[in-house]
Amino acid sequence: MKRIITIARQYGSMGSEIGQKLSELTGIPVYDREALVSIAQEHGIPRETFEKADEQATSSFLYSLAMSNYSGSVIHFGTHDDILTDRVFNIQSAEIKKIAEAGDCLIIGRCADDVLAGVEGLLRVYIYASIEKRVENYKNRFPGSDDNSARKAIQKADKKRASYYNFYTGKNWGDPHNFDLMVDSGRFGVEGSARLIASSLEIIRYNTF
Repeated sequence: MKRIITIARQYGSMGSEIGQKLSELTGIPVYDREALVSIAQEHGIPRETFEKADEQATSSFLYSLAMSNYSGSVIHFGTHDDILTDRVFNIQSAEIKKIAEAGDCLIIGRCADDVLAGVEGLLRVYIYASIEKRVENYKNRFPGSDDNSARKAIQKADKKRASYYNFYTGKNWGDPHNFDLMVDSGRFGVEGSARLIASSLEIIRYNTF
């Protein structure tokens, strides 16, 4: 059975660092946003276009609807195939599927848990931490930041990630029903979280329930 892991994470929860450490522990190649930007460039989409698509997506009126209290299902992009965000997301999703078909992989962000839903061997992970811990992590990453600016940056980034995820998947970002494993990185740390995920992966591979 292939080992396929997706990691969704709160901003400041060290999710990317955990993914890198997990890759070191398991030998599973990791694909993050930067890797997918490179893939998009191979399809003729310049880096600045990719970044513009992300910005348009998370600031659009449609995404505001996705973040609202609307109780119905959220419709995916696709009505207008010429929309920049739609084309970028479709290319990303197709490449994520190709990566998973080719072998073991660890994909960070980009709604990969939903894109790969139903794939055999998939372990969907969500990394979170207390706001206090995330503020601490942010200040360590950006020396000179105070608690207030750190909180604002974290809240803004979380809202963008949630709106992106909610719109494209029609699900709620951070809902435990969408994931197999929820990891508090503030409790376990980067290496401990990576080892916990690796152990969970082995349980899935070698046990039947």
